[in-house]
Amino acid sequence: MLKIGQINPLRVVGEFPFGYQLSHPDDERSIVLSEAVEQPLKVDSEVQAMVYTDENGQLAASLATPKITAGEVKVLKAVGVTDFAAFFDWGLPRDLLVPRQNQAMPVNQGMLYPVYLYYDEATSRLLGTTKLHPFLSENGIYFKAGQEVDLIVCGESELGYKVVINQTHLGLVFASDAFKKLRIGDETTGFIKQVREDGKIDVALQQVNATGRDALQQAILDDLEAHGGFSTLTDKSPPEEIYARFNVSKAAYKRALGALYKQQKIQLDKQKVKLVE
Repeated sequence: MLKIGQINPLRVVGEFPFGYQLSHPDDERSIVLSEAVEQPLKVDSEVQAMVYTDENGQLAASLATPKITAGEVKVLKAVGVTDFAAFFDWGLPRDLLVPRQNQAMPVNQGMLYPVYLYYDEATSRLLGTTKLHPFLSENGIYFKAGQEVDLIVCGESELGYKVVINQTHLGLVFASDAFKKLRIGDETTGFIKQVREDGKIDVALQQVNATGRDALQQAILDDLEAHGGFSTLTDKSPPEEIYARFNVSKAAYKRALGALYKQQKIQLDKQKVKLVE
């Protein structure tokens, strides 16, 4: 089956002065490859090509590797803006069209935005949208607390940051769980904090369960061992120094130090942390 907006196996069935005619074994429609190619293509040879739609809704192909395929959210750069649409670089010869009605907020040229790519049956065209809610679920019934996930920051709210989870869902990172500054378009990993009764998904940037706490405590002990049993990184240290060393928030680091102190595995004062022999 031909998948518009995806890379497909295609056969070269004809050559023109301006390019090649390609076909898919399960589709009778003609697909035109009009871009320059490094090596001439032979009739009856097969190629792997991205199939998309041109400005007239006709099928076109490209041998270039796309930055996004249909059904995905990717961070793309806006390369042009008009009164009716914005245009994004998606790695193909013709820029991706994001109509004005598909923009969650006005798009500014040169800025990065999370964009969802879909095939619009009404217009027979591939389109982009920065409005993600119609395409991504907010019901996290199949997620489990502590599960590691891939995140794309797609917006901000009074509570924190809105994120795309594993390309399929939308969730929220509360400001208190964002121990580093996030920007729209940032891609990072995170962990499911909880799935609320209404199905909404809360995400944290670090493990908040017992496994995560134990892992951090062990990392601190390993770090002390590697540095002769001493460290000047205390619970008074700046958050950015703690994050640079352990990739966690200052609050998480202080909790881990407190736990190790209670276990009598470290000695702690304002200037240093010392490993107990």
